[in-house]
Amino acid sequence: MDLSQASAANIATLQAKLNKKLGPEYISQRPGPGGGPKLTYAEGWKIINLANEVFGFNGWSSNIVSLTTDYIDTHEEGRRHNVGVTAIVRVTLRDGVFHEDVGYGVIENAKSKGAALDKCKKEAVTDAIKRALRNFGNLLGNCLYDKAYTQEIVKIKVPPVSIGIGD
Repeated sequence: MDLSQASAANIATLQAKLNKKLGPEYISQRPGPGGGPKLTYAEGWKIINLANEVFGFNGWSSNIVSLTTDYIDTHEEGRRHNVGVTAIVRVTLRDGVFHEDVGYGVIENAKSKGAALDKCKKEAVTDAIKRALRNFGNLLGNCLYDKAYTQEIVKIKVPPVSIGIGD
């Protein structure tokens, strides 16, 4: 298949964008499991917004390949629930190129089984979308797997955003 010069130029431009790394405004941290080292991550809505900017709002789509409830454990006479859910999501670009990846959602000691399942399914799907998007390049989150990069980027302080109300 021969690419036209325009198509090749578009692909090169897109690749150049995707090769860039996330700026500090996209990066968050939270405590690690069991009080371990902090985890560095990008929030789902930020990565989705970035994918919309890079590919266009109609230039990509995602679909759930599978959604599996791994466990529902009920404790204390049915009053508390622990739930774990796995999702596999495919992210497809307009030209048909796609990546799939897995995501996970978990909650412990939830009061409502239904709310716990809802939260875990959403978390698993968002996690899978983020993981699938990272396969397209650094800009969509792959750079977060570079420990040297994340150690430096989290040191950069991002000024608070002014929304202009009352200014």
